[in-house]
Amino acid sequence: MIRTLVAATLALFVALPAAAHHGWRWTDGGKFELTGVVTHADLGNPHGVLTIEAEDELWAVQVGQPWRNDRAGLTDGMMAPGTEMTILGERSSDPGELLMKAEAVTIDGQTYELYPERL
Repeated sequence: MIRTLVAATLALFVALPAAAHHGWRWTDGGKFELTGVVTHADLGNPHGVLTIEAEDELWAVQVGQPWRNDRAGLTDGMMAPGTEMTILGERSSDPGELLMKAEAVTIDGQTYELYPERL
C-alpha cells in the first residue's frame, strides 16, 4: 500500500510539469500571428517545438504531434532550420513568455491546418 502511494505521488510530480503546457489552458485564448525563420526544430512526441526568430526575438512554438503534422501535410523537412513561416495560433497567457501554440502554419503560401476545428 505504501509503495503504491509513493509510486503514485512520484508519478504525479513527474507528470505535472509535462502537463503544464499541454492542451490550451496556458494560452490567452486569442488569435496571434507570428512570422519568422526556424532556427531550431525539436520534433517528435508529445509535440514538436520550433524555435522561431522573429523581429530579433526567439519564440518557442509548439506544433502538432507527429500524426497531426502528417495529417495536415506538414513534414519534418518542411520545418527545418532556415525555413521562413507564418504561424497562426494562440500565445501564452503570460505576456512575458515568448511561447505560442500553432493552429496553422503557412510556408511558401501553402497553409497547413494542424487544428482546423480551432480556426
